[in-house]
Amino acid sequence: MNIIACYSNKGGVGKTALAVNLAHGLAASGRRVLLCDLDPQGASGFYFRVKASKKLKQEKFFKDVEKFTSAIRESDFQNLDILPANMTFRDFDVFLSRMRNRRSRLKKALKAVDSDYDIIVLDCPPNISTLSESIFAASDLVVVPVIPTTLAERTFEQLTAFFKEHKIRRNMLLGVFSMVQTTKTLHRETMARMRDQYGKRLLNTVVPFSADVEKMGVNRLPVACYAGNRAAGGAYAAITQEVLDRLG
Repeated sequence: MNIIACYSNKGGVGKTALAVNLAHGLAASGRRVLLCDLDPQGASGFYFRVKASKKLKQEKFFKDVEKFTSAIRESDFQNLDILPANMTFRDFDVFLSRMRNRRSRLKKALKAVDSDYDIIVLDCPPNISTLSESIFAASDLVVVPVIPTTLAERTFEQLTAFFKEHKIRRNMLLGVFSMVQTTKTLHRETMARMRDQYGKRLLNTVVPFSADVEKMGVNRLPVACYAGNRAAGGAYAAITQEVLDRLG
């Protein structure tokens, strides 16, 4: 089983859209996929029209296998299940900070479904925290959406430095440009500069700024379900293939 984190330490960059569309694309490719939402806002579950269990709280997520597995919901799509978040997930950092071996706790919890899925996709909250460190320790790939602007570039630089400082494998860190407007000089220049600096650490595919992505909240569906032949739908399909290639 592989674990892929869709993560950014900056909000509003298209992280949940990436997680939802990547999970859907991986399931469509024939992999058995669990989309696990760790963000207490619960947007991934909302997009897939599933309700979170109110019984899966703090220590139960990490210690109670029965409660963990019973909180998993089927989606409307073959091969794709969802573990939706509830608001109590906001306390994960506090809870983990009190636990021994806290960096390994998430990976241990996810092992409860190791035989049921080929890939787990994590939709992560936008911060660097104790939970984040547990996410990094559990993951095979950390895919980071980056809007090609100065602040987002700086944020990716900070994340890369964090990985180096804490001796986390930097080759699992993958950036993907998100909400790209190629008509903007800043976007073009930022992408060119970052590609020169980070090379293969950035995926080739970019996600365009698109109303089709914004409509996910209205349609409550992945983009491929209503705009698969348009630019954004094609981008997410290409990202899915790039991620599979990186997993080998």
